[in-house]
Amino acid sequence: MKLAVIGATGMVGEVMLQILSERNFPYSELIPVASERSVGKKVVCGSNSYTVVGLETAISMKPDLALFSAGGSTSLEWAPKFAEAGTLVIDNSSAWRMDPAKKLIIPEINANQLTSSDKIIANPNCSSIQMLVALAPLQENYGIERIVVSTYQSITGTGVKAVQQLENEYKGEKGEMAYPYPIHRNALPQCDVFMDNGYTKEEMKLVNETRKILNDNSIGVSATAIRIPVVGGHSESINVQLKKDFDLAEIRKLLSESPGVIVQDNPETNTYPMPIYAEGKNEVFVGRIRKDESQDKTLNLWVVADNLRKGAATNTIQIAEYLLQENLI
Repeated sequence: MKLAVIGATGMVGEVMLQILSERNFPYSELIPVASERSVGKKVVCGSNSYTVVGLETAISMKPDLALFSAGGSTSLEWAPKFAEAGTLVIDNSSAWRMDPAKKLIIPEINANQLTSSDKIIANPNCSSIQMLVALAPLQENYGIERIVVSTYQSITGTGVKAVQQLENEYKGEKGEMAYPYPIHRNALPQCDVFMDNGYTKEEMKLVNETRKILNDNSIGVSATAIRIPVVGGHSESINVQLKKDFDLAEIRKLLSESPGVIVQDNPETNTYPMPIYAEGKNEVFVGRIRKDESQDKTLNLWVVADNLRKGAATNTIQIAEYLLQENLI
């Protein structure tokens, strides 16, 4: 199988190449693709080195599968061109997520929606993925009435420019700014741009993607997204009101048996998820599991995951693995 990775020189693209190697993803030919300024550069996947090509060249090479992580505008323009050439596209940008004709997939939750007629498949937003991997088992067993979530998001979600800004600020050096304010020793209650309703685009992704992935437009979602000077992953404080009452021991058992979830929850030993431990791992970590004593049928959770892995590259590759397993590609 010919496999193209679009955005191979970016932060998520580099992690995709690592994960393809780690998981021994079966390809006969790897085509790393990036913008014109990166054409001719070398990238590494496993023990092999590959030369970056441009988008037009990549289409002419007729890959069977293309993993896109090159931003929304590139995906809007180029994903249909690859699809028209017979390439199956899994897109990691926001371009196609809310398109009613496109599937928005987290393999642990709704991969069974996929069919051979899907030509462009959308990968959800990083903060949506980790939240829903933790909450989908609760929706299935208890039903969800309402979610209130605050996210504490790694600068790696913004990209290389943000990492450079933080490193410059560590050293006390001036440089290009990814954010409107310093991020070192700070917390910015803004991820992405503000919308007319006063929420940011990131916050509304959590609202809209939750309803689409869980296939339930009645779920209330209120989100606040905060950027913090952390590198290893996103953290989320989640308050979830269920439709049925629950026993905490049952919730812990349910989550610990759910695919893709690792429960880390022991107050006696100060055991709980943290980005420093989630970094480089593919699972979603859940802890601080407790009843909300102010409201019936309501639960508090703390959820952490590596946003470049399960929040982006790993989820994309898991979709591809499912397609192969089900002979859909």
